[in-house]
Amino acid sequence: MPANKDGGLLLFVHRNSLFLAWVVALAAVCGSLYFSEVMNFEPCKLCWIQRICMYPIVVLLGIATYRNDRWIIRYILPLSIIGGLFSTYHYLEEKVPAMAKILPCTVGIPCNADYINWLGFITIPLLAFVAFMLITIILWIGKRTETSEEE
Repeated sequence: MPANKDGGLLLFVHRNSLFLAWVVALAAVCGSLYFSEVMNFEPCKLCWIQRICMYPIVVLLGIATYRNDRWIIRYILPLSIIGGLFSTYHYLEEKVPAMAKILPCTVGIPCNADYINWLGFITIPLLAFVAFMLITIILWIGKRTETSEEE
């Protein structure tokens, strides 16, 4: 996937992929902290798993952005993909009642509880999914175009 030499969007994303992914991760972490610490929404078990995936991403990408260390992409992509998979499952558990019966939350807050439900479909797991997928796509573009330039 070669980038345009005239400065296209793909080239912009490639050149700034670490920073752009870091901004998305930082927004996601700030959002999760806002919901839990300001709005007093107690995270469920699946929310904690998604946080376990997202919180290191913001730290690692912050350091990698400062050092312009593109090797970190190889380590961040699995975290963002795994987090995205958990977000997908969590969203389905909220929106499809039968999914909540597969692996029910037995301790604490039920994982199928909607704290927010904007426009009838935007929930916290969907916001997390969007963040994980944006990070994955941005870093994939950064890694993909880097590989193409080496060949």
